[in-house]
Amino acid sequence: MSLLVVGLSHRSAPVSVLERASLAADTQAKLLQDTLAAEPAVEAAVLATCNRIELYADVDKFHAGVAELSTLLAQHSGVGLDELTPYLYVHYEDRAVHHLFSVACGLDSMVVGEGQILGQIKDALALGQELHTAGRLLNDLFQQALRVGKRAHSETGIDRAGQSLVTFGLEQLAEGRDPAVWAKGKRALVIGAGSMSSLAAATLARTGVAEIVVANRTRARADRLVEILNQAEGTSVAAHAVEMAAVSDELTRADVVVSCTGATGLVLSTEAVAGALGLSAAPAQEAPDAPVAAPPGELDQHAAWVENGSATATAQAQAVRRVTVPAQSTGPVRLALLDLAMPRDIDGGAARLDGVRLVDIESLAEASADAPMAADVDQVRTIVADEVAAFGAAQRAAHITPTVVALRTMAAGVVAGEIARLDGRLPDLDEKQRAEISQTVRRVVDKLLHAPTVRVKQLASEPGGAGYADALRELFDLDPQTVAAVSRADLNDPNRGRS
Repeated sequence: MSLLVVGLSHRSAPVSVLERASLAADTQAKLLQDTLAAEPAVEAAVLATCNRIELYADVDKFHAGVAELSTLLAQHSGVGLDELTPYLYVHYEDRAVHHLFSVACGLDSMVVGEGQILGQIKDALALGQELHTAGRLLNDLFQQALRVGKRAHSETGIDRAGQSLVTFGLEQLAEGRDPAVWAKGKRALVIGAGSMSSLAAATLARTGVAEIVVANRTRARADRLVEILNQAEGTSVAAHAVEMAAVSDELTRADVVVSCTGATGLVLSTEAVAGALGLSAAPAQEAPDAPVAAPPGELDQHAAWVENGSATATAQAQAVRRVTVPAQSTGPVRLALLDLAMPRDIDGGAARLDGVRLVDIESLAEASADAPMAADVDQVRTIVADEVAAFGAAQRAAHITPTVVALRTMAAGVVAGEIARLDGRLPDLDEKQRAEISQTVRRVVDKLLHAPTVRVKQLASEPGGAGYADALRELFDLDPQTVAAVSRADLNDPNRGRS
């Protein structure tokens, strides 16, 4: 197993860098295809969310893999390699497995314990399967990550620590008040009809807003979301859909706006927000420059990060967040804005308008840095550690299985040959005698192979056990092509990896 992950997240990079590095769906597909075309990688998957971009690959060379994956991330994100490198983290083999399992459990999320990441991991796996870039290793890894995440949420109270970004964002808008009290009777405008926007609309409905207006580029998706909202039990919200062209008019009537689209430019400018409130938009002040990052140096520095983490990059990112979070206006809030998009949908300058409160991914990152950790987090970490060990053992054992199958196939061939030779020398044997002799020979061979093959699987599952497959092939002079054929047959099994 040579699993490598190179990525950046809210823990290692400022939101301004994450925003610029965000990958559209078609860009993700091209990144996967180019990764597979690169020399070191034989499998690839990309996990791209609003606060992380990670490229997973099965590589045959560590340093070459790090260099290639880092370059590909830079090329497809549009952020220069020299600028991107200080914010990248690298995990290899068991540490890469540990990282993904931690991500799946919500331990690495901006809001610890949130469960939305499981759907995003599922989407990443589906894309890799659709493009045939996820092979045996990544299929097994992502399938197991989903199971580990579900186990953490079902066996622990991590959900008590975790909230969705939507819930956390609404709490920030409410500024310490009960969101249900704060939202009661308000009119909400939801821009976008994707998974995050749908979650936002459902959360607002449960929180007690009186009306929800959904605007989306594709009207049919907005209509579908409205239909779901109006049919939901336990809420009395009135929901209806509008075209995106009607957003300006709806903005004048809204009390709270949640926006999460896949747009590459701003959906709401400072001028649009000011106009809706009858204000004059003052020229937006430039945010202070971010601290200059340390020179990237050689990509070999990533090898040290595998052991030492990315504390330096995290400290840099936190420093940038403190600088770039826009100052909020003072006075009564007339319009509350929640921007969950990456890149951002709402101009940060709107936060400085009188009567406007803006919460976006950047300010959520700042607020969540001080969020308390639940006691259940330690229990989830134990689950992750146990599952990483089990996954590693299973992968090492699976590595030797084709060799064991090839050995047994060879033995079966020897038995068949000897029985055929016996038929030629003793042609007068009746069927019953022949069957008994054949069964006896097979039992002898099976008994002779049983203990060694069971033991070699046990040894191979332990750390450092990868060499046992090579030893078995050498001792029994097994044909490498036969072993490879067994591996391909196992990989092409349509039922493999289904859960």
